[in-house]
Amino acid sequence: MLTKLRVGLTPDLLTSSGTPSFGLAPLELLDMCRAIEWEYLPALGSEVSPDIAAAYDLLYVNSLKVTANTVGRADCRVKMIARHGVGFDSVDVAALTRAGIVLTNTPIAIRRPVATMAMTFVLALSQRLFAKDKLSRTGGWNRRNDFMGQGLTTRTIGLVGFGGIGRETVPLARAFDLTVLTADPFADAADVAATGATLVSLDELLQRSDFVVVSCLLNDSTRHLINAQRLAQMKKTAYLINVARGPIVDETALIAALRSGTIAGAALDVFEQEPVASDNPLLTMDNVIVTPHSLCWTDECFDAIARAGLGSVADFAMHKTPVSVVNREVLDHGKVAAWLADAR
Repeated sequence: MLTKLRVGLTPDLLTSSGTPSFGLAPLELLDMCRAIEWEYLPALGSEVSPDIAAAYDLLYVNSLKVTANTVGRADCRVKMIARHGVGFDSVDVAALTRAGIVLTNTPIAIRRPVATMAMTFVLALSQRLFAKDKLSRTGGWNRRNDFMGQGLTTRTIGLVGFGGIGRETVPLARAFDLTVLTADPFADAADVAATGATLVSLDELLQRSDFVVVSCLLNDSTRHLINAQRLAQMKKTAYLINVARGPIVDETALIAALRSGTIAGAALDVFEQEPVASDNPLLTMDNVIVTPHSLCWTDECFDAIARAGLGSVADFAMHKTPVSVVNREVLDHGKVAAWLADAR
């Protein structure tokens, strides 16, 4: 008799009414897999506990942290953790690799939604959407001449990072006749040029761009990449947009730059501390648009993420290598290699 693997889905994937945020259809991928039985985990804190890791074979997690403590006990049972999304800064990748635990993410599914989010911010900032909304609601109709926006056909957008999201943003930006620059130490100039963008240094990008979009991964080399010195390189009329991870931007330096007029404004879907503190000065600034790390969340986005993420769970349960493995070196770990070799 087939012994089924236990799969746990973290409860932060549910809406307030208790339904899956990604809809019911992607769950069919789990229901059709004869090798697993699944359930939602009970309410958790901010981190997946060692007890949960000892009780389940595979976990599908959204925003909860997975630490060395999570997988450090001798009775850890988890074989794979699948992230609902692309980022994995909330996961101790090295600890998982040492323990022989596969980590997957969903980089393809989020590319268009996040690129669309970046352009949503560009359009809202350039048209001064929220300022004009406020005028209409507060009797400021006759002051509209004082709130002129910026046309895009003569402007430049700079993409900090030319991975999947940056690449996907280029055609959307070009549709508005924006000049597109990108800075990425790993990008090839000819490859970038083929998309209609131009590869430049980060210094040049900051100096020339009217909209600077942060779209790179968070790691040791990009933490506080956008600091006081780099903010000072931007035009006073330019806007900073962060659709990646909060700690890539030095938030204290950003607040100072916004207060001093070093830059014109910002749009942020992410923050150094999440959930963002209620007393964060960014929340009170009229030249800042803020959203709760979710602007790109749509029915299409979450359906695609869940199909990719839950699909990786089903594949691994059937002893198949998932499409997107973050810690590829773990595939050589004895436990993982033996599991994948036992394909039925």
